Order: sequence, then structure tokens, then C-alpha cells
Amino acid sequence: MELLSAVFSNIWSIFLVVIFFGGSIFVHELGHFLAARRRGVLVERFSIGFGPAIWSHRAKDGVEYRIAWFPLGGYVLLPQLADLGPIEGASNADVAKLPPISYSTRMLVFVAGAAFNVLFAFILACIITVVGLPESSMTATTRIGYVAKTLEGPNGVKSPSPALQAGFRAGDIVRAIDGKTVTDWQDLMQTLVTTSGRTADGQPRAVFTVERDGEMLDLPVNPRLSGDEKFRKVGIAPGFELIAFKINPGTLAATAGLIEKDEIVSANGVKIYGTETLFETLLTQPSAPAKLIVRRAGAEVTLTLPAHTATTNAALAKALGVDFTTGFRTTHPSPLKQIVAPVLMTIRTLSSLINPNSDIGISKLAGPVGIVRIFHSAAEAGIVAILMFTILININLAVFNLLPIPVLDGGQMLFATIGKLRGRALPVNFIMSAQSVFMVLLLSMILYVSFFDVRRIVRDVNTSRAESSTPAK
Repeated sequence: MELLSAVFSNIWSIFLVVIFFGGSIFVHELGHFLAARRRGVLVERFSIGFGPAIWSHRAKDGVEYRIAWFPLGGYVLLPQLADLGPIEGASNADVAKLPPISYSTRMLVFVAGAAFNVLFAFILACIITVVGLPESSMTATTRIGYVAKTLEGPNGVKSPSPALQAGFRAGDIVRAIDGKTVTDWQDLMQTLVTTSGRTADGQPRAVFTVERDGEMLDLPVNPRLSGDEKFRKVGIAPGFELIAFKINPGTLAATAGLIEKDEIVSANGVKIYGTETLFETLLTQPSAPAKLIVRRAGAEVTLTLPAHTATTNAALAKALGVDFTTGFRTTHPSPLKQIVAPVLMTIRTLSSLINPNSDIGISKLAGPVGIVRIFHSAAEAGIVAILMFTILININLAVFNLLPIPVLDGGQMLFATIGKLRGRALPVNFIMSAQSVFMVLLLSMILYVSFFDVRRIVRDVNTSRAESSTPAK
């Protein structure tokens, strides 16, 4: 039964990946197609994917509709606008006998793909606004709940965490990083990762603006490249309500009288912002009973937790015997907010790629393999998660395709604009050469990024296997 359930779950996930990932590509090309037909431009082919056709059909309107083998994008064959024969296949039309296309028509057709991606994202955002977005206190906050004592560097050596050295405290609310306002924990982490500040000797540098006891403070910090991906980190964790979800009988928590839905407010006078602060506080004086203040049905109750002999978080968690949860709520963010956030994230990431002071490289990006993997994970998390990721993908497609790079829509718009300004079109040989060079570069980048996508998958699988094979203690 479990095997059958897993099979159906994977089939459903794959179906959602095909619908939403493939649908995002389809929507982009549909924008080009409809704009071209509206403006009287000849359309020879509408293809999802590149290369030889898996399926094709020539309709009564004369357009060949096809699905191709390499699902890295798609195209609409428009011989009057762009000659991309090496990529899209040769055209059968005699372009010389076709009427010339105006500059305004070129710009409208090329921008229509990105416009349709934004429109699609907006429609999905409207759906989320109506049905609501589940949000936990852990992700919705910018309050620091824990400041790590140490942080592991790229060489595996642990040293005092940058946050500890900078004077961060549990309870601090991060309002901005390097002057950029942050709204939730994901935004905070993404902003930190894409910072590009440097000290005089070239070390990473960032300035956190935090609110502490009603006062705004600027805390300079030196992030450290940490983790498998070597992202900038400072050693902080989010603060959130710590609520008892399940109490195991015969444990310290049960003996103390903790019951389900109790929210732990403090331990031995220390404000509790999450499991890290709770465990750290309880491990400080293991041989003495601990005084817990919990919020129960709106009132504060004092409990006494018996002494324990645990010396590690894992041992203490087992002795404590509590499964914790946090607060959840359903929000209804406006469609505009859902669109603006990924636009800013995409622009910030692209800016980091070309900033020599940034620690973000192409290897940190997700290619087709990584995108499919994230889509699969989102599908397992639920339809709202996959809608949110689809919004992000469509915004990424829109912004990326508008970059002034040959073979992309923005490159075609650039060629058209240069031709308009100089009074005559750029030489065909120049355009073809530029597009061929950049197509090779683009495909090379996709292969390069996909290599790191596969390496991440292998690493995560090996880590999962290692953890599952570790005997329980």
C-alpha cells in the first residue's frame, strides 16, 4: 500500500511539474504567437522545446504546432522578425517577398512573451490572494531567536560566529541589511546572500539595521562563507513561538505538568524565542530544576522542570519529551505584492552575478534540472507551494528574456532599436554571428549549471542515506 501511495504521489508530482513548468514556457510563447498574429506577422511554427519533434501538426491556419525533444524552452518561428535558423530550424518562407515589419510591431511581439509571463503570474497570485497563504511564525518574522556561538567556515573549521562578534542578541528585529528593507526570514536570508559589501582587505561586509528595545541600531558584521554552497552566513536563526504539540508520558515535560498548546515564554528568566534558546538555557544548569513560564489559555503559569543529566541537544530533546510546533496563520497578500517581491529578488540576484564584490556565481543558480527538482518538492508540499514557485519562475522568465542578450527577446529588441536609431537594419551576418556565439554560451551555461544541480542532488541523496543508516542511540 505504501509503495502504491508513493507511486501515485510521484505521478501526481510529475503531472504538476509538466503542467506548471511546461505551462510557463507555453504561456511565454503564446504571448509571442498572439501578438504576431494580431500584428499580421507570418507565423510558421509554434514549438514547445527545441530540436526534433516528438509530435507535430500543421493546422488549417498554416502554422506547424509541435512538441520537441529538448524541453529547455520554446519558440515561435517568425522569419520576418528574426532569423534563428540554427536554433529554430530553417524557414520555408521567402522573406524578401513579405512586407516589412515596423519597429513598433517588432517591439510589441518581442515583449509580449515576458508580458504574458507576468500576466500568468498575476492570475496565479490572484488565486493565492483568494485561497490564502499558510504562513508560520518561523518564516514570517525577522526577529532573531538565536545567535550561534560558532559558525563553520569553508575549510570546516569552527570559529566564533560573525553575529556573536557583532553583538547581535536574541530578540533583535532585523529591519534592513545594507539599507535594503527585509520583510520576512526568507527575504532576510536572500538579501544577506546577495550582499556585496567588502572590507578594505576584501572580507565580506554587511550592515544590519536592527530594532532593539524600541531603538534602531546599525550593526556592522563580517559574514562568513559557510555550508555546502558557501553562501554568506552570520549565524542567526529566526525567533518564533514555541508551542507544545505532543507530550510523551514519563518525561521531564510530563513531570513538570506541561500540556498540549502550552507556549513556553521563558526558562530561568531567559526569554525563549525557539528550541535553540530553550535547549541552550536548560543545558547551562543541568543539575538544578528549571523554572518555566508558559502561556496557557491566555494566562501565564509557572512550572518547575526537574533536573536532568543531558549534555547535548539531542539527549535533552529525548529527556524533555516534547514535540514542538509554532504559530500558523493564513494571510491574503495582494497580487501586486506577490509580483513585486520576486521581481526584486530576480533583479538582485542578476545584479549579484555581475558584481565583482559579490560571492554569488553562476554555479549557485538552478538550471532546468534544479528547477524541475524544486517543482517536484513544491508539488509534494501542496498546490499553494507550486503556485508560488510558478509565480517566481514566470517572473524569472520575464526578466531574463528581456535582458539585452542576443538569442533572447531583449537582444532582438536591442538589435531592432539599434537599427531604428541608425536608420537601417544591422547586417544579417553580424546578427547571425552574434546569436550563434551567444547561443553556444547560453547552452554552455545551462550545461554548467545543470552539472551543479546534479551534484547537489547526489550530495543530498548521499546525506539522506548516511542519516538513515546511522543507528539510533
